[in-house]
Amino acid sequence: MQKNEIIRLRIEELNHLGNGLAHACNPDGSRGIAVFVQNAVPEDLVDARVIKVNKNYLVARIERLLEPSPMRIEESFCAASGCGGCVYRHLRYESELQSKREQVKNAFRRAGLSQVNVEEVRHTGQTDRYRNKAQYPVGNGKEGMVFGFYASSSHRIVSFSDCRLQPPLFQDIAREVCAFCDAKGIRAYEEESGRGLLRHIYLREGRATAQIMLCLVVNGERLPHEEELVARLTSRFAQIRGILLNTNTANTNVVLGKKYRTLFGAEKIEDELCGLRFAISAGSFYQVNHDACELLYGLARERAGLSGKETLLDLYCGIGTIGLSMARDAREVIGVEIVEEAVRCASENAKRNGIENAHFYCGDASDARRLLTAAEEAHGALEPSGTVVILDPPRKGSTPELITYLSERNFEQVVYISCNPETLARDCALFEKLGYTIGTVTPVDMFPRTGHVESVVCLTRK
Repeated sequence: MQKNEIIRLRIEELNHLGNGLAHACNPDGSRGIAVFVQNAVPEDLVDARVIKVNKNYLVARIERLLEPSPMRIEESFCAASGCGGCVYRHLRYESELQSKREQVKNAFRRAGLSQVNVEEVRHTGQTDRYRNKAQYPVGNGKEGMVFGFYASSSHRIVSFSDCRLQPPLFQDIAREVCAFCDAKGIRAYEEESGRGLLRHIYLREGRATAQIMLCLVVNGERLPHEEELVARLTSRFAQIRGILLNTNTANTNVVLGKKYRTLFGAEKIEDELCGLRFAISAGSFYQVNHDACELLYGLARERAGLSGKETLLDLYCGIGTIGLSMARDAREVIGVEIVEEAVRCASENAKRNGIENAHFYCGDASDARRLLTAAEEAHGALEPSGTVVILDPPRKGSTPELITYLSERNFEQVVYISCNPETLARDCALFEKLGYTIGTVTPVDMFPRTGHVESVVCLTRK
């Protein structure tokens, strides 16, 4: 196969990047090399142009759609293209849910756990305007400052008029910031030269409270005309509760630096989740889909099966949302998190909601042997039979050291929440090897129209 060659393909299945998978036909009629086709849908018949040739696979794009699949929707979900976000924009939602279930099942199959039961994907039914967070990179366009998202596998900014996953207010505020910068001659940061000031426009919303946090990430200590910008934004957007300036002068892909300065209002916003009120800082983790998060945490509560007599050990606890949402059903909640700012927020959230049986500590999950030292010095050793562990790690999953440590401590029940089926299956395989039974896996569509899927499973000591 050569680059730019046109090949006819019948799409077989879909991967988590939203690419259709097909196989080219060899001259003898046998099944040939795998071809990943951008924006294709299973059962599409297409003429595709090869755009990348690899030893083991090809990448192609649709040149002509000859027979559209019944799974394909007539009009794309989102007009913005090239950002790599809504990879299922061409797919009927019920087919997307089926694809995500298969994604989870395949991850467990590849981990040698094909016997694990994976349920149908749970969802709220809402597929647009669900995100409560956006981090827009900015750039210098021909006609002024632009904002958008990075194109897939690049740092090229794709601008758009409307992102269907974000509240329209986010984009209105970002446009106002860019217009102000243009009027004042403020330039966007340029990675190649290190020049320019504004790097990202970062927004958060409390879905239940309608409070907005705006954080401007800058390559410096100050932003020119700060007071004028604050006055302009707060007069036009009454929902803004706080405006922060974050300093990031490093040559890095990391969005946020460590230093914040409050330009206006509060340094945190509030939201209501699972009947509780939470304060959320700029640097703290908080699920981006409010309603789906309540669905997910409800499933985790069911799997935990708390009777009021157990200690709930909440690892990777963030600002305490999971542990605090279950505190009324537990004897005691102990949360552990590596980010000090999040630990402070978690303690404040416990006080805010009048929860007296929850305590939070700073600890590094990669240092498993000392992870619970502070908590057990304060509360005594955790009893294996009376402790339920909640794990909600980042996309890279947990660590073999932590999983082994939990097994050595003989904790009888672990409820694992994951945003990555591959690392979930990998970690479940280790739990099984160490003597745990893997329960039913329930996927939750936390991120509709994207390739991501959340899952929850309970592991029980044999």
